[in-house]
Amino acid sequence: MFTSYNACFVPTSFWLTGIPGLESLHIWISIPFASMYVVAVMGNITILGVVKMERSLHQPMYFFLCMLAVIDLVLSTSTIPKLLAIFWFGACNIALDACLTQMFFIHCFATVESGIFLAMAFDRYVAICDPLHHTSILTHAVVRRLGLAALLRGILYIGPLPLLIRVRLHLYRTQIITHSYCEHMAVVTLACGDTRVNNLYGMGIGFLVLILDSLAITASYVMIFRAIMGLTTPEARLKTLGTCGSHICAILIFYIPIAVSSLTHRFGHNVPPHIHILLANFYLLIPPILNPVVYAVRTKQIRERLLHILKTGAQPK
Repeated sequence: MFTSYNACFVPTSFWLTGIPGLESLHIWISIPFASMYVVAVMGNITILGVVKMERSLHQPMYFFLCMLAVIDLVLSTSTIPKLLAIFWFGACNIALDACLTQMFFIHCFATVESGIFLAMAFDRYVAICDPLHHTSILTHAVVRRLGLAALLRGILYIGPLPLLIRVRLHLYRTQIITHSYCEHMAVVTLACGDTRVNNLYGMGIGFLVLILDSLAITASYVMIFRAIMGLTTPEARLKTLGTCGSHICAILIFYIPIAVSSLTHRFGHNVPPHIHILLANFYLLIPPILNPVVYAVRTKQIRERLLHILKTGAQPK
């Protein structure tokens, strides 16, 4: 697995530790992780099925929700099956190329999800601040282009991350990654030599995605709230604000865990490793679990369609 070169090595694979310090509890920890993964998969597939079947939901907001569901399925599936294999079978070994591929999918689709939230904020801004032109501005073709733009942005931003590791970082001090998946900084910190380019690029992407996207979303909601406050009656204000509630909840569910995990990784040097790794896994699991719940509970059309399906399925044949 290694070719020795002085004090460093050229790896062909890495060794993922799972949750460091909690190895004896891996079997027990796997139970909630497996349960959450099943819930996430079922919830997002349900959202996709409901939107597909219900023609009244063929609107920009719900198309973006379907994009979120697909992204959440990719994010959770790119990490949890390997994590469960580590917990259940001790399958800790991962080939170098497989590690870089996993890294790309995780960071790329997290970036794409942020882009979709930005597109959803634009949709809400147009729907509330310029409702007469909403259908003419947010056509199906425009929604597709916004989704494609978010995907291409994720690929362009994140594509260089594994490439920079492949091209620049050949020697490593150890093959052991004290993590449950191939996170960018967890791999870079193992490398011998100069890692400043990798560090700076990773921090720059984090700034572009986490800071600039959140600022743009905040700016859109400032204008939305100003428009809402200009409505004549409290009932109209509450009804209009309610249409944004699900999106705001989803944004907080996505950005808060990823911000806490990123800050913990870079600045929380006194945080125990198992706490950091658990946080990193939760930020990839919490949005896929809660997004379907939030939209099913808060969106009347989805809630009513789900109840109709459940009632129909419960009726005797």
